[in-house]
Amino acid sequence: MIPSGLKEAWETAEKQIDAGEYDDALKTLRESWSEHGDKADHANTWTLVGDAKQALAEGSTPVNRKMLRDASNAYKSALKKDPKHRDARRASNALQAKMDGLGIRTSSLPKMIDDGTPTIYGLVAIMLVGMLLLTSIKYMPEIKAALHLTSEGSSDWDATLAIELYPDAAPKTVDSFKDHSRNGRYDGIAFHRVIDGFMVQGGDISCSAYPLTQSSTGCNPGTGGYSAMWYGQGDQNDMTTWTMPDEFDCAETSEGSGQWVGTCHAPGILAMANSGPNTGGSQFYLVDKDSTPSHLNGKHTVFGMATDDSTYLGSDIGGIELIDRMSVLTVDEGDRPLSPPYIHSIEIDGNMAYMHLIFP
Repeated sequence: MIPSGLKEAWETAEKQIDAGEYDDALKTLRESWSEHGDKADHANTWTLVGDAKQALAEGSTPVNRKMLRDASNAYKSALKKDPKHRDARRASNALQAKMDGLGIRTSSLPKMIDDGTPTIYGLVAIMLVGMLLLTSIKYMPEIKAALHLTSEGSSDWDATLAIELYPDAAPKTVDSFKDHSRNGRYDGIAFHRVIDGFMVQGGDISCSAYPLTQSSTGCNPGTGGYSAMWYGQGDQNDMTTWTMPDEFDCAETSEGSGQWVGTCHAPGILAMANSGPNTGGSQFYLVDKDSTPSHLNGKHTVFGMATDDSTYLGSDIGGIELIDRMSVLTVDEGDRPLSPPYIHSIEIDGNMAYMHLIFP
């Protein structure tokens, strides 16, 4: 439960930012942290810190690059606390675009000292150094992995699945996927169905928020989702009812031949899940290694393929291999992973999608 005093501090800081009192807003937020401790370590707090620091940086002549980096890191901290925080996502994306235009790169290392005082990352680093000194050499790989996963300067996600989208084969499906991605609707959404040797399924933006509990989503994971655009199917005034038409670019050379041509199912393929003809929404699946489910050709729209530009824990990995790592997770009787990986965010660059993943 959020303390009322913390909510009041957020409201005060927001008003101070709107009034151009950026230093006062930061002071208000620091005081709220002192008063409320860990409860102030909240996405709203970090978002307001980012807003105030960005305004201060942009009000300087020349622009204060260090403070812009601080603002960027504040937004990243907000998104770590709540990957679906819309204000933080929009602000972070807008700031990153500005920084790219100015040629400013975010720091590759976390901030260890702030005004002469160790930050939380500094304290963690001190502890880890002590551990390294007291631990034998055989434990170094584990400590390096812990540093990679917990340092803010490291990637905010554990893996990136690079996907080439196929707009020529499935233009409507690709457009919808891009829109959902750009608007952050996939952020925080878990993979709710995993079948080793077949596929991993996710993208239920209505019912599959991590950690896949019905109490956190209000509906049964895997039963929701909708198209980002209205294609004449569903209530035009209710986006949550929208579905998209099937787009098949795959055909059997002759009936019963088992030979297929076009954009068909194969390992690494990204395809649209559905519950029948023309019912695609936002759910998708990725075909596992050694799986070629030709029985799905002509039933599910294929609209992309995982590529070898993927990464896992900082190392290069093939996209199909990364899908395979997800497919071997422990699941319950309903094929639901006990510790589901989820989407941190999806970046769109032309017809490439970079799906950033977190493995809890």
